[in-house]
Formats: sequence, C-alpha cells, structure tokens
Amino acid sequence: MRKCYQSFKRLLTGQEGSMAPAAVAAAIAMLFIILGVSEYMRLVITAAGIKDAMESAVVSVVNDNYNEVYHGVREGYAAGYEPDDTGFTASVDHGDIYGRMCFLLGLEEDGNSYVRYNNSGELEYRLKNLSVDIHNTALASPGGTYYADAEVTMEVPVRFAGKILSNMSVRLKVRATYREKF
Repeated sequence: MRKCYQSFKRLLTGQEGSMAPAAVAAAIAMLFIILGVSEYMRLVITAAGIKDAMESAVVSVVNDNYNEVYHGVREGYAAGYEPDDTGFTASVDHGDIYGRMCFLLGLEEDGNSYVRYNNSGELEYRLKNLSVDIHNTALASPGGTYYADAEVTMEVPVRFAGKILSNMSVRLKVRATYREKF
C-alpha cells in the first residue's frame, strides 16, 4: 500500500507530463457529462413538442364542439346540449385527436400505436393509449366549465453513445377548457 502511495505521489509531483493522464480522464468525464445532458435535453424537447401538438389537437376538438355549446352559451352557461322534442340531450363530439396529431407531428400508424421515425429510419418516439374525457357541464348550471381532458403514453428510446439503453415511458396530460366570455 505504501509503495502504491509513493508511486502515485511521484506521478503527481515534479515530473513533466505527469498530468497528461489526469487531463485525458477529466476530458473523458466531461464528454460523458455533456452526452448525458444533451440526451436529457433531447427527451425534454421531444416531450414538450408532443404535449404542444396534443394540446393543439384537444383545443381543436373543444372548438369544434362550439355548435353544440352554442345553445348553452345563449342561455348564460357553457354546456354541450341540443334541444329535442322533450327538452335537451347531451351533444358532445370527441373529434379526431390522433388524426390531428398525425398531421402536426408527421406520425405513422403502427398497429395500436403511432410512431415517428427520424431521417435515418430510427424510431424517435411512439404514442399509444390515448384517452379523451369530455366533461359536459350540467344543464342550466351557470358558472360551470366545459372541458376536455386527454392523456397519451409517450415512449422515447433513451440513447447513449449511439446505443439504445431503454425506453422512457411518460403519460402526458392536457386539458382544454371552453368558457363563455359574455
């Protein structure tokens, strides 16, 4: 043990070029840190882009329901109902959120999920298990909120040094609200 300590001490003191291995080790360590941070940023940017596209698609569905909400707004509250022979019936359209997201993100259908590939043909991410819940305000309840909640599972391959380590799976949630202005 003492011999090892002395040789390490000799390596660090008084010899020219003795810091070259330490400098190389520090450079490699910094490279690994930079690679890790850049992969983390890629995952964050991908998730933010998907969430923005999903938010746009859900807002589009809520806006498309305007014609059903009109009757309630005219009466002073926002709700999706249509008049019929005996009163009002709920009228809500779930729209095509996947279709809108395919248009915005350039997705391809792959079985029960939607995928996006990069220019070299590698999988960028996979979206699956979309669920949409449109909350219709109760009939004649002023101050109620008409909104749509959507959730989708996003799977992104985590890469490090050109190899796929595993898949990051995240459940993204979005809410779009329709509220009367006047």
